[in-house]
Amino acid sequence: MNVRIEDSWHKALSNVWESEYFARLTDFVRQQYANTTVYPPASKIFAALDACPFDKVKVVIVGQDPYHGPGQANGLCFSVNADVPQPPSLVNILKEVAANTGQDVSNVSDLMRWAKQGVLLINSVLTVEASRPGSHANRGWEQFTDEIIAKLNSGRENIVFMLWGSYAIKKGQLIDRSRHCVLTSPHPSPLSAYRGFFGNRHFSLANEYLQQHNLSPIQW
Repeated sequence: MNVRIEDSWHKALSNVWESEYFARLTDFVRQQYANTTVYPPASKIFAALDACPFDKVKVVIVGQDPYHGPGQANGLCFSVNADVPQPPSLVNILKEVAANTGQDVSNVSDLMRWAKQGVLLINSVLTVEASRPGSHANRGWEQFTDEIIAKLNSGRENIVFMLWGSYAIKKGQLIDRSRHCVLTSPHPSPLSAYRGFFGNRHFSLANEYLQQHNLSPIQW
């Protein structure tokens, strides 16, 4: 199957493209884009991977599925384009960055700057029907993103995985903690941020770990 995706990821995931589950997933996604309104735009489905090549990944942040409102999803989890109002979870993420690092990032909406530094901002499910959160769950995307985590786990070392909320934390079962750093906390959603997302210090902890392993820190 000819999948348009950044070259290093195309190679890393070479076993996926001809698999039965990915063929079924591709058929489903194509039908959805043809018959309903789906986010993100089709050209942005793999934006997180395109922006952050396999061998450049330093940090992985796992989201659930894309924003389901008009113009919000841009292919990077928790991120929206610069002209789009910040969703509540993103507001809380930026509050924690400011509290943790002292940097005022309250005007940041598009997290592409992070991606270009080696932060893989990947949702577990990469597409969603408009106004129907979770509508593309259990169609194969979860298996695909498990493959991504597994490839990074086995093919790289000293990556920081930030897993926020029970959904993302389940991905931690795929990660060898002797090779990588796994940081977990409640989700940044307003429903849970005050139960331990605020004050988790993940952004400074990630940079401390990277620097301990002779890797440049992320400018959050």
